[in-house]
Amino acid sequence: MKHLTILVPVGEGNNLSSIVGAYKIFTRANKYWKEKWNKELFKIELAGISKKVEYYDGLFTVKPHTNIHAITKTDLIIIPSLNHNYQKTVKQNKLMIEWIEQQYKHGAEIASICTGAFLLASSGLLDGRSCSTHWSAANDLRTMFPEIKLQTDRLITDENGIYTNGGAFSFLNLIIYLIEKYYDRQTAIFCAKVFQIDIDRQRQSAFAIFSGQKSHDDEMVQKAQSYIEKNIHEKISIEHLSVKFAAGRRNFDRRFIKATGNTPLEYAQRVKIESAKKAFENTRKTINEVMYDVGYADVKAFREVFRKITGISPLEYKSRYNKEAVV
Repeated sequence: MKHLTILVPVGEGNNLSSIVGAYKIFTRANKYWKEKWNKELFKIELAGISKKVEYYDGLFTVKPHTNIHAITKTDLIIIPSLNHNYQKTVKQNKLMIEWIEQQYKHGAEIASICTGAFLLASSGLLDGRSCSTHWSAANDLRTMFPEIKLQTDRLITDENGIYTNGGAFSFLNLIIYLIEKYYDRQTAIFCAKVFQIDIDRQRQSAFAIFSGQKSHDDEMVQKAQSYIEKNIHEKISIEHLSVKFAAGRRNFDRRFIKATGNTPLEYAQRVKIESAKKAFENTRKTINEVMYDVGYADVKAFREVFRKITGISPLEYKSRYNKEAVV
């Protein structure tokens, strides 16, 4: 029998739903597997470094089955979502981080949920590897762990026995993905139907809200960002922008990427598409009207950039998220 460890990190404000959800779905998969093959695939244990952890100001309490150090070998580790005081949470769970690293070296696979990526990244195991997390935490993760190949558009990453996923309740998609990987497709489909989870969903881009990466000290880049954001209606030339701020094009690009994680062109596109998304959500404007408002004159180019950033077409986005859409 394989062993599954669902971690219970210490720290105020950590996420309870990803612990409970992972436990419930894997338990149901085990039951289905036993009905099919007369045996369970996993022994499932909640493990931590404290005998109990409180959630939501003591409203709920989790009492792990065991201490992590009582587990000498496990096959799969699930790291739940954390609170937003990442540095404090990392400091509080150093013993857990060391244990995760040792277990991976001895053959365990690891899956982080949402901001659980901060705990996994602290082990060094994500250096040079792909990683996803909640879009709202992406800038903090990129700043704290610059060696990671952050891919916030991806709902799930899978690389060398390490899995990460996007934000909030998208962890349900990761659990179904792991069910298929460890059990089989039939069990995954069964669990997806029982818990009513969309199977094979790949992206979280449509849910992201782009607010611009401003937590840097490059004054020239900050001025360029401000100019881009105030001139959404214009077709901005990056060459013109670099001249405006007295920087050579290559140097301008290099500083912009270092400060924001995007090229100037990518940043301008994201700002424009974010403005278009808000227009689709809150107005009755047509696709063409919104397109012109954000500085595009070519419908095909607008659609391609919109789909690249959100994962869906402008029409699909408007139909899905307009506040006046008929329910």
